[in-house]
Amino acid sequence: MLDIIITAFQDALTVQTVVLIILGVFIGQLFGAIPGLSALTAIAIAVPMTYYFTPVGALAFLVAMNKGGTVGGSISAILLNTPGSPEAAATAFDGHPLAKQGKGLKAMRMALFSSVSGDLLSDLVLFAVSAPLAVLALRMGPTEMLAVILFAMTIIAGLVGKSMLKGLIAAFFGILLATVGLDPESGTGRFLFDSPDLMDGLPISAVGIGILAMGEVLRQLILMRNQGNVSHLPMGSGRKEDETVSWAEYRSNIPTILRSAGIGTFIGALPGIGSSAAGFIGYNTAMRRSKKPESFGKGNITGVAATEAANSAVVGSNFIPLLSLGIPGNVAAALILGAFVVHGITPGPNLMQEQGRLVYAVFAAMMLANATNLILGYVGMRFFALIARTPAQIIFPVIGLLCLTGAFITTGEFGMKLVVGFAALGFLFRIFDFSFVTFIIGFVLGPIFELAFRQTYILADGDISYLLDRPVALIIFGFSIVTLLRTMYRHMKRRAG
Repeated sequence: MLDIIITAFQDALTVQTVVLIILGVFIGQLFGAIPGLSALTAIAIAVPMTYYFTPVGALAFLVAMNKGGTVGGSISAILLNTPGSPEAAATAFDGHPLAKQGKGLKAMRMALFSSVSGDLLSDLVLFAVSAPLAVLALRMGPTEMLAVILFAMTIIAGLVGKSMLKGLIAAFFGILLATVGLDPESGTGRFLFDSPDLMDGLPISAVGIGILAMGEVLRQLILMRNQGNVSHLPMGSGRKEDETVSWAEYRSNIPTILRSAGIGTFIGALPGIGSSAAGFIGYNTAMRRSKKPESFGKGNITGVAATEAANSAVVGSNFIPLLSLGIPGNVAAALILGAFVVHGITPGPNLMQEQGRLVYAVFAAMMLANATNLILGYVGMRFFALIARTPAQIIFPVIGLLCLTGAFITTGEFGMKLVVGFAALGFLFRIFDFSFVTFIIGFVLGPIFELAFRQTYILADGDISYLLDRPVALIIFGFSIVTLLRTMYRHMKRRAG
């Protein structure tokens, strides 16, 4: 085992991988800093391009991009009161008032330090629990896997979006589209519509780019005319104490950072809740535990630390269900799962045994990405602040061109057509409040769900009493039903109130 770990760290420290990590962090921070974009957009565009990288390089690049996005999102939230990424929404509560006081640079640096700290702690938890969970998952059969997938989908549909019904519809629509192509058992075509390009199914790269990136570009371009002028605040007052975070200030916030990191790590390990919820929960917890809760929302730097530590801790822990069960914890993990598939790697219980060297190389890349995030964020903070103010009329047409280019590189003209079609679908999802998050995760989990369902049906031979012999699966199915009923009750109560 020690030999594998040493070799894996050597794989992560090659010149190519290190360059890709630096580039990934830079792109993630850049996209995160621009209002309306996020690391998700960057990852969706980049996934098809990673086909030409080594597996370690590809995964390190995408992971670094995801980590960089959490730091970048805080910059526009603080300076413009417009979160560059959804998870930074709560950062604006205290970050923007600090910027109004001439302490914008101080707030951004605290956000950076807290974000990296929370991310690091989450990664350490991932390293500690992923192998034991994988061993436990190896004992699960297809029935248990089916139960886990349904439970994950129930949680995701209930927590993402305002309507659980719409969330479930989007999820199962994603599963339906995942069946396009040749049947894995009989080899017969399904939903081909006389198009040979569909025989291998819908490529995750085109679907992800269309739904996530191009769909958001369309929405932003349409809403652009309704956006008012955003006030540009200076980053600092010129006084050193307003632009730096002293060790004493950081140390006084360590309990808050640790608590928020714990919250984010726990939330990230649960499928579907996401970093936005973690940020708000971390912020509210810090406010309740504070001796001066009335100062929150008026420029309390502890509020910035609490939010950023919580939302960044999700980045590492959402790999826990991905690596141990093959179930992505959020959309970013779902897109990275697509990169695994592109390189012929199947995440899940067998991953640690079959690709242990790759897994530990990704762990090493995560640690290097954290260090890069800290250095690049500190050095490039003023640059990213300027980028955050780039006019949308320039940014979004360029991003749209990148979307089409990324699709053409891997899937040719057919992929470009798919991107346009799924961009329209993504736009409609946003307009009618259907969750594109559950759709993407449903699409990614579709093949796993179908295989588990078929195997369970064969084993049960049509007899539902078969579940009585699978108590673990039965318990998980029970959790799904309870979660479904509780979520429905909560939504009904909210409407009645």
